[in-house]
Amino acid sequence: MAVTKRLSRVAFGAGLALALIAAGGIGRAEQATPGNDEMNVEEQPGFQPTPEQEQLSGPWEKQVVFFRTNEAPGTVVIVTADRFLYLVQGNSRAIRYGIGVGREGFQWSGLQRISRKQEWPDWRPPPEMIERQPYLPRFMAGGPGNPLGARALYLGATVYRIHGTNQPDTIGHAVSSGCFRLVNADVIDFYDRVPVGTKVIIKQAQSL
Repeated sequence: MAVTKRLSRVAFGAGLALALIAAGGIGRAEQATPGNDEMNVEEQPGFQPTPEQEQLSGPWEKQVVFFRTNEAPGTVVIVTADRFLYLVQGNSRAIRYGIGVGREGFQWSGLQRISRKQEWPDWRPPPEMIERQPYLPRFMAGGPGNPLGARALYLGATVYRIHGTNQPDTIGHAVSSGCFRLVNADVIDFYDRVPVGTKVIIKQAQSL
């Protein structure tokens, strides 16, 4: 009888775990498998992806998910290991966006606030990027084809931003020099939801 009860509890626990996964409810965002590889790509100023190329699918597509946190609604949580940005909604829910993050040596964590917002930002490649790709322009006006994409949200007094991209295939990968990139449709949606002063938490992994 004791063995039967233990087996029943195990079966119940397994069933509950499967139900939570199906509902998006277990810690690391539906158990999605992020692109943990470092993507060795070069910036492509002037390239304009097609609408089809910018349409994400699977875990990288914008969606409302279960998200356990004590942070207030409106807080932004970026989990670099998972390649996700969460906009907390309350009631254990968040809007989740797939993102590209910094390459090895360029990932960081901390607490910041959105200090400024810009539509169609100009692009000035940082010196370390120029060193790797000396052919890049030193300045590019904002607009379609700009590597910063349609919107940029600046993080405190740092050089880092949450911004768009003209390379949608980099979402889900470690690719940047420390900024966080979204496809343009997602960064426009995010930009419209988040005011200046918003709290942004950047961390390596999501606590379970």
